Amino acid sequence: MRTRELMVYKDFEDGQLLNNMTFLIERYQDAFYEKNKNNLITLFYDCIHSLIELAGTYGFHGNLWHCYLANLLVNNENSYSMACEIRGAVTGTINQAVLHDIVIFKELYDFDFMPVMEALGVPEYAMLMDYQASTQESRVYNKRICERICELALRFQSDHTPEEMKETLTEFYRDYGVGKFGLHKSFRIVHKEDGVHIEPILNIAHVKLSDLVGYELAKQKLIDNTEAFVSGRKANNCLLYGDAGTGKSSSIKGIANAYYDRGLRIIEVYKHQFQDLNDVIAMIKNRNYKFIIYMDDLSFEDFEIEYKYLKAVIEGGLEKKPENVLIYATSNRRHLVREKFSDKEEREDDLHKGDTVAEKLSLVSRFGVTIYFGAPDKKQFQEIVKTLAERYGIEMEEEALLLEANRWELNHGGLSGRTAQQFMDYLLGQGKGAS
Repeated sequence: MRTRELMVYKDFEDGQLLNNMTFLIERYQDAFYEKNKNNLITLFYDCIHSLIELAGTYGFHGNLWHCYLANLLVNNENSYSMACEIRGAVTGTINQAVLHDIVIFKELYDFDFMPVMEALGVPEYAMLMDYQASTQESRVYNKRICERICELALRFQSDHTPEEMKETLTEFYRDYGVGKFGLHKSFRIVHKEDGVHIEPILNIAHVKLSDLVGYELAKQKLIDNTEAFVSGRKANNCLLYGDAGTGKSSSIKGIANAYYDRGLRIIEVYKHQFQDLNDVIAMIKNRNYKFIIYMDDLSFEDFEIEYKYLKAVIEGGLEKKPENVLIYATSNRRHLVREKFSDKEEREDDLHKGDTVAEKLSLVSRFGVTIYFGAPDKKQFQEIVKTLAERYGIEMEEEALLLEANRWELNHGGLSGRTAQQFMDYLLGQGKGAS
């Protein structure tokens, strides 16, 4: 096998297994075999162990060798895969270089391991050719991502030529992207010794915008802005503000789920990480995805200065903000920065008090779209409760349901969609749901 001749697809994260398997394929029947049979047998079992571990880690099933190779290809971020992500096939000489590599991968993909099993006396490898995975969730991919890779491995089996295999892979890049940004919906920032890293959030809540009862005008305003952004039209940074528990964060999660298939990705950033924003934007600005930098429950005390980093990123500095990046934030405060009556008083230690107040309030003006989520009134709260009860199959008379809901909200946070959801969880915990 000619893995050393690969030109575009190199530097794989799980590449040691590829090297070990290639070594086995090349050496199991040459002169090296006679002198080192025991070492080759040990190496073969080590490879079997690695594939089984990958199955447990990633949730792979079927032919594990095929799944492993498919996983390498969909995660390798190179000049070709990143050019094809979301957009599809590209032109140029790079296609010849990629086809050269795919020829090698097809040889690996089609290799018959039966002679290796017989020569080394390791029949156990056969169990990896139709592996039945456990039902528990993988530690790296959710079920949706795992199935996507396993399905790609099956599609490769029906590709008769390297050209067909390359076309199948390119279609995958077009439909889903490549690497962590292609496979995952949401991400967080992690600061390590070697700098800033963007890492996937493995288990994002599968919230739909329709799950949020009411707030139709607010949701539509958010949808319209996001639709324009994803479609390549002009769009604004968004601030969702209002009372606690009204669905601001849930709306952002719903947007992430609704627009993932169209290339939208969400990166969650906390206040103490604002100084890393320029590094984050540098890592994503040349990708073909649309990125929303998401800041949940954003607010600043009067002594905090992190808002200045945010202001600079949104509309400051010499470098133009990338067109594939927007900022969405949620807050309980309309102006984000805490205001006090003393801010409006003249004080001797601040000659230009008005300028100081204006600086604090100017942050919110950097968000072109502001969307208000207000607490529901009694009637709206009861409507939310009735809708959720029907959705969850709560078996209670309406009068009794609303009476219990009113008692619950008086002792558990007041009138809000969050309180209604917590009330539903309580009823379900009491066995009131449909069996």
